[in-house]
Amino acid sequence: MRTDFDFTPYRRSTVGFDHLFDLLEKGQRSETSDGYPAFDIVREADDRFRITLAVPGFKLDEIEIVAQQNQLAVTGKPAEEDAKRTYLHRGIARRAFERRFQLADYIEVGSASFTDGLLTIELNRVIPEAMKPRKIEIGSGDAEPRRIGSSKEKALESA
Repeated sequence: MRTDFDFTPYRRSTVGFDHLFDLLEKGQRSETSDGYPAFDIVREADDRFRITLAVPGFKLDEIEIVAQQNQLAVTGKPAEEDAKRTYLHRGIARRAFERRFQLADYIEVGSASFTDGLLTIELNRVIPEAMKPRKIEIGSGDAEPRRIGSSKEKALESA
């Protein structure tokens, strides 16, 4: 069953939301992947997240992580296998993969670790100082207002 949603009517009636609709459409297209490798996304705290991918059979040098412009790409390319082996049953998938994750603004990749066939990627939300809320001091009405002198008054004071 195909359930594509057409965003065209919304694109015509809104201004400045093109990036949002592009993300939604890209998300619809990527849902058709085969689900390999399996992964979990966990919120550790308000500003910390963790992605864990199950990559059994892969070695550390066969996996690559690239973070670029609000996107995280994890790629796995298995090395050539020994031709002498004959498998009677192959239950552990060791095929090449590429898994992409769209990251929100101000999400940065903190670190990555690989243990027991699980690749763990730590993400942190780092909000710039200019975007953080700040407390504004309110002056009382009793104090005399500060005057900003003009350059003419400064010249007379220095003479």
